[in-house]
Amino acid sequence: MKLIVGLGNPGIKYQFTPHNLGFMVVDCIANGLGVEVRNRQCRALTARAMIGSEPVVLAKPETYMNLSGLSVRELVAEHQVEVKSDLIVIYDELDLLLGTIRIRQRGGTAGHNGMESIQAALGTDEFLRVRIGIAPDRKVSDGAKYVLTPFRRSQGKKVDEIVATATEAVEMIVKEGPVPAMNEFNRKPDPPETSGQ
Repeated sequence: MKLIVGLGNPGIKYQFTPHNLGFMVVDCIANGLGVEVRNRQCRALTARAMIGSEPVVLAKPETYMNLSGLSVRELVAEHQVEVKSDLIVIYDELDLLLGTIRIRQRGGTAGHNGMESIQAALGTDEFLRVRIGIAPDRKVSDGAKYVLTPFRRSQGKKVDEIVATATEAVEMIVKEGPVPAMNEFNRKPDPPETSGQ
Protein backbone atom coordinates (compact mmCIF):
# COMPACT_ATOMS: atom_id res chain seq x y z
CA MET A 1 0.00 0.00 0.00
CA LYS A 2 1.34 3.40 -1.02
CA LEU A 3 0.07 6.63 0.54
CA ILE A 4 0.31 9.45 -2.01
CA VAL A 5 -0.22 12.88 -0.43
CA GLY A 6 -0.46 16.11 -2.40
CA LEU A 7 -0.03 19.31 -0.41
CA GLY A 8 -2.16 22.44 -0.80
CA ASN A 9 -4.82 24.60 0.77
CA PRO A 10 -8.55 23.79 0.61
CA GLY A 11 -10.99 26.22 -0.99
CA ILE A 12 -11.66 27.82 -4.38
CA LYS A 13 -9.52 30.83 -3.45
CA TYR A 14 -6.34 28.71 -3.51
CA GLN A 15 -7.30 26.23 -6.21
CA PHE A 16 -5.00 27.38 -9.02
CA THR A 17 -2.10 28.80 -6.99
CA PRO A 18 1.48 27.48 -7.14
CA HIS A 19 1.13 26.28 -3.53
CA ASN A 20 -1.62 23.88 -4.66
CA LEU A 21 0.33 21.96 -7.28
CA GLY A 22 0.36 18.93 -4.96
CA PHE A 23 -3.45 18.91 -4.94
CA MET A 24 -3.51 19.30 -8.74
CA VAL A 25 -1.22 16.31 -9.24
CA VAL A 26 -3.29 14.09 -6.92
CA ASP A 27 -6.44 15.09 -8.83
CA CYS A 28 -4.69 14.32 -12.13
CA ILE A 29 -3.63 10.88 -10.87
CA ALA A 30 -7.20 10.24 -9.68
CA ASN A 31 -8.70 11.32 -13.02
CA GLY A 32 -6.42 8.93 -14.86
CA LEU A 33 -7.48 6.10 -12.55
CA GLY A 34 -11.20 6.92 -12.77
CA VAL A 35 -11.66 7.82 -9.09
CA GLU A 36 -12.60 10.99 -7.19
CA VAL A 37 -10.69 12.26 -4.18
CA ARG A 38 -13.71 13.01 -2.01
CA ASN A 39 -13.89 10.59 0.95
CA ARG A 40 -13.30 12.45 4.20
CA GLN A 41 -10.81 10.63 6.41
CA CYS A 42 -8.03 11.69 8.81
CA ARG A 43 -8.63 15.40 8.10
CA ALA A 44 -8.13 14.80 4.38
CA LEU A 45 -10.02 14.07 1.20
CA THR A 46 -9.01 10.60 0.05
CA ALA A 47 -9.57 7.95 -2.61
CA ARG A 48 -8.45 4.34 -3.00
CA ALA A 49 -7.20 3.03 -6.32
CA MET A 50 -4.64 0.77 -7.99
CA ILE A 51 -1.55 1.90 -9.86
CA GLY A 52 -0.43 -1.16 -11.75
CA SER A 53 -0.64 -3.97 -9.19
CA GLU A 54 -0.11 -1.66 -6.19
CA PRO A 55 -3.01 -0.46 -4.02
CA VAL A 56 -2.74 3.27 -3.28
CA VAL A 57 -4.49 5.84 -1.14
CA LEU A 58 -4.58 9.33 -2.66
CA ALA A 59 -4.92 12.15 -0.14
CA LYS A 60 -5.32 15.93 -0.01
CA PRO A 61 -5.05 17.21 3.59
CA GLU A 62 -7.74 19.73 4.54
CA THR A 63 -5.81 21.17 7.48
CA TYR A 64 -4.33 24.03 5.44
CA MET A 65 -0.70 23.79 4.39
CA ASN A 66 0.97 24.74 7.65
CA LEU A 67 -0.69 21.88 9.58
CA SER A 68 -0.34 19.19 6.90
CA GLY A 69 1.55 16.94 9.33
CA LEU A 70 -1.52 16.44 11.52
CA SER A 71 -3.38 14.80 8.65
CA VAL A 72 -0.40 12.87 7.27
CA ARG A 73 0.40 11.37 10.68
CA GLU A 74 -3.20 10.16 11.04
CA LEU A 75 -3.25 8.76 7.49
CA VAL A 76 0.02 6.88 8.08
CA ALA A 77 -1.40 5.34 11.27
CA GLU A 78 -4.80 4.56 9.74
CA HIS A 79 -3.33 2.73 6.74
CA GLN A 80 -0.31 1.29 8.59
CA VAL A 81 2.04 2.74 6.01
CA GLU A 82 5.80 2.20 6.18
CA VAL A 83 6.90 5.84 6.05
CA LYS A 84 10.36 5.31 4.57
CA SER A 85 9.24 3.22 1.59
CA ASP A 86 5.50 3.77 1.10
CA LEU A 87 4.77 7.47 1.74
CA ILE A 88 5.06 9.84 -1.24
CA VAL A 89 4.54 13.58 -0.67
CA ILE A 90 4.05 15.93 -3.65
CA TYR A 91 4.59 19.66 -3.15
CA ASP A 92 5.70 22.94 -4.69
CA GLU A 93 9.29 24.17 -4.35
CA LEU A 94 10.16 27.87 -4.67
CA ASP A 95 13.89 27.06 -4.86
CA LEU A 96 13.45 25.23 -8.20
CA LEU A 97 12.63 26.79 -11.56
CA LEU A 98 9.05 26.42 -12.80
CA GLY A 99 8.65 23.01 -14.39
CA THR A 100 11.58 21.29 -12.67
CA ILE A 101 10.80 17.95 -11.01
CA ARG A 102 13.04 16.61 -8.25
CA ILE A 103 12.44 13.25 -6.60
CA ARG A 104 14.22 12.71 -3.29
CA GLN A 105 14.20 9.92 -0.70
CA ARG A 106 14.99 12.24 2.20
CA GLY A 107 16.05 15.82 2.82
CA GLY A 108 15.35 19.18 4.37
CA THR A 109 12.31 21.37 3.97
CA ALA A 110 13.84 24.47 2.29
CA GLY A 111 11.51 26.48 4.52
CA HIS A 112 8.35 24.86 3.12
CA ASN A 113 5.81 25.06 5.96
CA GLY A 114 3.86 22.00 4.87
CA MET A 115 6.99 19.86 4.81
CA GLU A 116 8.17 21.25 8.14
CA SER A 117 4.84 20.24 9.64
CA ILE A 118 5.05 16.72 8.18
CA GLN A 119 8.64 16.10 9.26
CA ALA A 120 7.86 17.34 12.76
CA ALA A 121 4.74 15.15 12.97
CA LEU A 122 6.48 12.02 11.69
CA GLY A 123 9.79 12.62 13.47
CA THR A 124 11.78 11.81 10.33
CA ASP A 125 12.85 13.27 7.00
CA GLU A 126 13.23 9.82 5.42
CA PHE A 127 10.31 9.55 3.06
CA LEU A 128 9.85 10.04 -0.67
CA ARG A 129 9.06 13.48 -1.92
CA VAL A 130 8.28 14.80 -5.38
CA ARG A 131 9.24 18.47 -5.51
CA ILE A 132 7.74 20.60 -8.28
CA GLY A 133 9.57 23.81 -9.14
CA ILE A 134 7.47 26.97 -9.16
CA ALA A 135 10.09 29.74 -9.25
CA PRO A 136 9.58 32.19 -12.12
CA ASP A 137 12.47 33.29 -14.35
CA ARG A 138 12.77 36.52 -12.42
CA LYS A 139 13.28 37.00 -8.69
CA VAL A 140 10.10 37.46 -6.64
CA SER A 141 10.21 39.97 -3.80
CA ASP A 142 7.47 38.33 -1.73
CA GLY A 143 7.60 34.52 -1.91
CA ALA A 144 4.65 34.05 0.45
CA LYS A 145 2.43 36.25 -1.73
CA TYR A 146 3.65 34.61 -4.95
CA VAL A 147 2.82 31.04 -3.91
CA LEU A 148 -0.74 32.07 -3.01
CA THR A 149 -1.39 34.12 -6.17
CA PRO A 150 -3.24 32.20 -8.91
CA PHE A 151 -1.31 31.27 -12.04
CA ARG A 152 -1.96 33.60 -14.96
CA ARG A 153 -4.28 32.32 -17.67
CA SER A 154 -1.37 32.42 -20.12
CA GLN A 155 0.44 29.88 -17.90
CA GLY A 156 -2.39 27.33 -18.11
CA LYS A 157 -0.80 25.12 -20.76
CA LYS A 158 2.56 25.12 -18.96
CA VAL A 159 0.90 24.23 -15.64
CA ASP A 160 -1.03 21.38 -17.29
CA GLU A 161 2.25 20.02 -18.68
CA ILE A 162 3.94 20.24 -15.26
CA VAL A 163 1.06 18.43 -13.57
CA ALA A 164 1.07 15.71 -16.25
CA THR A 165 4.84 15.20 -15.88
CA ALA A 166 4.64 15.01 -12.08
CA THR A 167 1.78 12.49 -12.43
CA GLU A 168 3.99 10.32 -14.66
CA ALA A 169 6.79 10.59 -12.09
CA VAL A 170 4.57 9.40 -9.24
CA GLU A 171 3.21 6.51 -11.28
CA MET A 172 6.75 5.45 -12.18
CA ILE A 173 7.81 5.56 -8.52
CA VAL A 174 4.93 3.24 -7.63
CA LYS A 175 5.46 0.82 -10.54
CA GLU A 176 9.26 0.75 -10.84
CA GLY A 177 10.66 2.30 -7.65
CA PRO A 178 12.26 5.65 -6.83
CA VAL A 179 15.66 5.13 -8.49
CA PRO A 180 14.39 4.63 -12.07
CA ALA A 181 12.03 7.57 -11.53
CA MET A 182 14.90 9.77 -10.32
CA ASN A 183 16.99 8.83 -13.35
CA GLU A 184 14.09 9.69 -15.64
CA PHE A 185 12.74 12.89 -14.06
CA ASN A 186 15.54 14.55 -12.06
CA ARG A 187 16.71 16.51 -15.09
CA LYS A 188 16.63 20.19 -15.86
CA PRO A 189 13.50 21.32 -17.71
CA ASP A 190 13.89 21.88 -21.44
CA PRO A 191 14.97 25.45 -22.22
CA PRO A 192 12.33 27.70 -23.80
CA GLU A 193 12.16 27.30 -27.56
CA THR A 194 13.82 30.10 -29.48
CA SER A 195 13.41 31.01 -33.13
CA GLY A 196 16.42 30.67 -35.40
CA GLN A 197 19.89 29.43 -34.44
